Amino acid sequence: MADNRTGQQLIRAGLISEDQLEFALAEQARGGDRLGVVMRRLNLVTEDAMTRVLAEAAGIEYISLRLQSIDPTIIESIPEQYARDKKLFPVSSDEGSITVAMADPLDVGAVDDVGRMTAQFVKVVSSSEFDILTTIDKYYGAGRETEDIENLIKEATSQADAAGSDTREDLAMVAPVVKLIDTIIIDGVRKRATDIHFEPEKNMMRIRFRVDGVLHQGPYIPKKLERAVLSRIKIMGNLNISESRLPQDGKATIEIYSKPIDLRIGTFPTIFGENIVLRVLNKEQLTIGLEKLGFSEANLERLVEAIEHPNGIVLVTGPTGSGKTTTLYAALLRISTPERKIITLEDPVEYELPLIRQSQINVRAGLTYAAGLRAILRQDPDTVLVGEMRDNETVDTAIRAALTGLLVFSTLHTNDAASTVPRLLDMGVEPYLVASSVVGIIAQRLVRQICEFCREPTEPDPRLLRRMSAPKAEFFKGAGCSNCENTGYRGRTAVSEVMLMNEHIRKAIMDQAAASEVHKLAREEGMITMQEDGLAQARKGLTTIDEIARSV
Repeated sequence: MADNRTGQQLIRAGLISEDQLEFALAEQARGGDRLGVVMRRLNLVTEDAMTRVLAEAAGIEYISLRLQSIDPTIIESIPEQYARDKKLFPVSSDEGSITVAMADPLDVGAVDDVGRMTAQFVKVVSSSEFDILTTIDKYYGAGRETEDIENLIKEATSQADAAGSDTREDLAMVAPVVKLIDTIIIDGVRKRATDIHFEPEKNMMRIRFRVDGVLHQGPYIPKKLERAVLSRIKIMGNLNISESRLPQDGKATIEIYSKPIDLRIGTFPTIFGENIVLRVLNKEQLTIGLEKLGFSEANLERLVEAIEHPNGIVLVTGPTGSGKTTTLYAALLRISTPERKIITLEDPVEYELPLIRQSQINVRAGLTYAAGLRAILRQDPDTVLVGEMRDNETVDTAIRAALTGLLVFSTLHTNDAASTVPRLLDMGVEPYLVASSVVGIIAQRLVRQICEFCREPTEPDPRLLRRMSAPKAEFFKGAGCSNCENTGYRGRTAVSEVMLMNEHIRKAIMDQAAASEVHKLAREEGMITMQEDGLAQARKGLTTIDEIARSV
């Protein structure tokens, strides 16, 4: 009964539909887990969303703890072990009251205990268990993670020395090496890293974390541990540990505080050994919706108009790492219903989506984009996602699918929306097919956001302002603080432009007009360029003009 009440609260919050609740309840009946666990496993809601809805139903404020500015001195008021046991964290203190984030805000005993410890009135707010425990690690255990890694490296090195050079690969399963890899991954997750790089060099192995699109130096691992480290990661991803001459791809899942974290593993041979990159797949991004990806109100409205077409092609363009997949997944989840059949062709499948049939490209077995798309058309789909338009055959098949009544999503690597048109024509597509099938093109980039806790006004370089044709306005930068690791940036957001087709643009395509002419017509139709969108975000203090100049 309680689970059904929770489901109804999620429906009222607009996070799930009645059909999705029925689906989740049926899955729960088969497995017996709590409804919240089932929904997170099906990727219907995130832990954050579930916590927020339950808090609101109880009349308690919800906060995203990882986005809060924390005074490090306040943590002295509550012992670490008690904070861990009760899953709570002191957020702020002001005039005789202390604000405490709790995973279980209805734990009256814990509230009373905190009041006695601090001799202050306790204001309770709600936050997710994962956020609370990782924040405890960050603030109570400041510096401890680095010490743990260094101690594990010393312990593993000692075992390697004792084992001898011929058996170092056998060390992949010994406790210090296993724990070392787990600790490095956990450290990366806490740093909000999207990728963790293991990079062999001549005399050691370097670890680097990509945070907000920029690589940051991590620990160094002795060369004698290299084979053990690489073998351990390959074992995690079910890869061939004896193959070091060819690239391999795999997947793994680790659990941090009961929350599964998916990893995509890629190996690549270099002159000093195998380079391995772990892509940390953040499912939280998928269920936050298109509204939270950074699109301006005007661009979001145009994007939704494109994806709600009954048929046609919607393209998302930009370089590698510009958030195209996240945007497409969020768009699919926006239109996904039990009445609509959606099939995807991806390389690789990064996230598992509910109610969506996903397929992994396998070129060696003959499952290419073109072959897969032809087969999908016999599966009675309503909507198809093709990971990338790589060749003429794929593009031609996708266009003909759109013309027969399907809605097709895909990506291309172009610099802006308008240049996508000549790119399609260069691939051999007839102009009339492009004009009649494409309904919208979204070009985007990801830029770093200014840390809101150390944001301050700044005077940009006048030459940069002139080059960007930036209007006279107040701009901002991040001074650097403990919340952003002194980088001045925390998180990323999208800058974009959305080109919708109209009769003038279609006529220009039929006449094989240059990209500049298509761009001009799109501007007349109301398109905001990426540079204009980026400058608008810079003026609001969301990002810096330097970031816009670097990325757009």
